[in-house]
Amino acid sequence: MQRWRGYDAAPGGWGRSVVTIGVFDGVHKGHQATIGHAVARARELGVQSVVVTFDPHPAEVVRPGSHPAVLTEPARKAELIEALGVDVLCVVPFTPEFSRVPAEQFVHDVLVEHLHAALVVVGGNFRFGHRAAGDVALLERLGQTFGFGVEGAPLVAEAGTVFSSTYIRSCVDAGDVGAAAAALGRPHRVEGVVVRGDQRGRELGFPTANLLCHRYAAVPADGVYAARLIRRGQHEPLLAAVSVGTNPTFSGRERRVEAYALDFSGDLYGERLALDFVAHLRGQIRYDSIEPLIAQMNQDVERTRRVLA
Repeated sequence: MQRWRGYDAAPGGWGRSVVTIGVFDGVHKGHQATIGHAVARARELGVQSVVVTFDPHPAEVVRPGSHPAVLTEPARKAELIEALGVDVLCVVPFTPEFSRVPAEQFVHDVLVEHLHAALVVVGGNFRFGHRAAGDVALLERLGQTFGFGVEGAPLVAEAGTVFSSTYIRSCVDAGDVGAAAAALGRPHRVEGVVVRGDQRGRELGFPTANLLCHRYAAVPADGVYAARLIRRGQHEPLLAAVSVGTNPTFSGRERRVEAYALDFSGDLYGERLALDFVAHLRGQIRYDSIEPLIAQMNQDVERTRRVLA
């Protein structure tokens, strides 16, 4: 998959393409259906498939301070999109100036002049241009003018629930990582670099990897989870019991993500790890002494083994 920074990175002599556009945070089942449809149509037409996405998230530029929790960091999102068979990922820098581009100009400059779109595939709720003034109907009218087709990809739903990034964020925020995984088509992942913490877990017999996560990472609700821990360059993930919260037994205030890797005794400091959250085991509990906490942690480890077996 080619990766372009900006649509003006399209090379000279670029031919026609099938384009789909969106933030695609999470690359969930709905996104997979839309992107997959674009890839399939591109192959039928014998042209390249292009995914256009944006960085940073448009919400943060249009309404500073409103950046939503991020389900997939840029590198992870690119990996997931590439796995769908896309030919080109075009990441458009979303600047204040770009946010003011009218819908009609966006179509002319991006889809027609640079990407030479033969077909544009979008979801039924697609909006674009300044103040999100453009919709699918406008895109279809402009397609008739400029000579490209427009196809809508149906929304994906199960049991009456439409899968969307907003819905998945709400699941993660509530600690319902099972529902999030059902919509994503895989476990929700949180990544971070292992940094030194209070060393308290080591003293208790459960040394943990304290992850420093991205400031906007979609971290699940406070609680204890069963997860798989992925290290770079390692094929087999480790089983991990993960605590998210402030360590109430020790009157902690800083919210942390701490992973205890089962059957592992190595040093993880400085490594960038990924945690795939599989199941919520329990909420955070404040204990009056260390002994019941250790007993509970032993139970958490055993439950983690059973859940991930």
